[in-house]
Amino acid sequence: MGCAPARYLVFFQYFGTRYSGVVETKSDQALVGVQNYLERAAENLKASVPIRFHISSRTDTGVHALCNAAHLDIQRGPGKAPFSEEQLLLSLNYHLRPEPIRILSAHRVPSSFHARFSALSRTYIYRLLLGCSHHSQVPVFEQDLCWAPVGGPLNVPAMQEAAQFLLGTHDFSTFRSLSAGTESKSPVRTILQADIQPSSGFLAHHYKHRPLEFWEVKFRGRSFLYRQVRRMVGALVAVGQGRLAPHHVKELLEVKDALAFPPNAMAPPSGLFLKTVEY
Repeated sequence: MGCAPARYLVFFQYFGTRYSGVVETKSDQALVGVQNYLERAAENLKASVPIRFHISSRTDTGVHALCNAAHLDIQRGPGKAPFSEEQLLLSLNYHLRPEPIRILSAHRVPSSFHARFSALSRTYIYRLLLGCSHHSQVPVFEQDLCWAPVGGPLNVPAMQEAAQFLLGTHDFSTFRSLSAGTESKSPVRTILQADIQPSSGFLAHHYKHRPLEFWEVKFRGRSFLYRQVRRMVGALVAVGQGRLAPHHVKELLEVKDALAFPPNAMAPPSGLFLKTVEY
C-alpha cells in the first residue's frame, strides 16, 4: 500500500493559437486541448494512478495564458518519496517539448486545496493594436497576439468612460455567449477592475517609422462567464469606433439578454490573455 497522494499546484503558460482551448478534448480532433499535452507529459512520471490536471480557468480556442493554474495529485509506488517541486517542474517541461506550453512553477499544497475553487480572482488582459488599416499591416511578430480593429483610430476616452459601467456586481446575461451547459449558471458576476492603458508591442521600438499604438484592456474578477471578456472588449471597441455611445454599455447590461448583444461585435480570441490567477 503506497502513501497518500501528494497534491501540487502548478502555474503554466501557453500560446493558445494551436489548441482547442485549455480543457482536454478527444485526442482524435485536429486541435486538442492544452490539458491533453499536460496529462501526456505527466504519464512519464510513472505514477501508480493516472494523473489528472484540474484546471483553474477555462480558456477558449485561440486564447493565450501568461499564467494559468491547475492542481494534480501524484500517487507514487511503495517506498518512493514524493517528487520535489523542482523535480516535477523539470520533468514536465522536458516532456512538454516542443509544444509552446511551459510549467512556470510547482508548489506542494494541502489535499483540501482546489485550483479552481480556491482562487480569489482572475485577471485577463486584451491587447489592441491601432494604426492598421488592413490586417496585412499587423507586424508578423504580433500575428495571433492582438486584435487590430480596422476603421481608423479609436476614441479611447469614450471607451474608458464606458468601461466604468462594467465595474461592480451585475447580471452579465448580455455579455455571455450561450452554449450547452452555460444556461444554468448564474449570470451575476463582479468586476473588480476595468482599465484601458497604453502598452508596448513586441519589438515595437524597432519599427518606429509606423504610427502603431498598443493598448491593453484589463479585467479582474473572481470569475467570468463564457466569452464574457471578449464580449465586453467588443462592446468597448464599438464605443471607440462610434458605433455605440458609452451609455449604451450600461443599457446592454440592464437589458440582461444575450440576444441583445450587437451582432459580430465580439472581439476575436487572438488578443486575449489570462494574465494571472490569484490565491
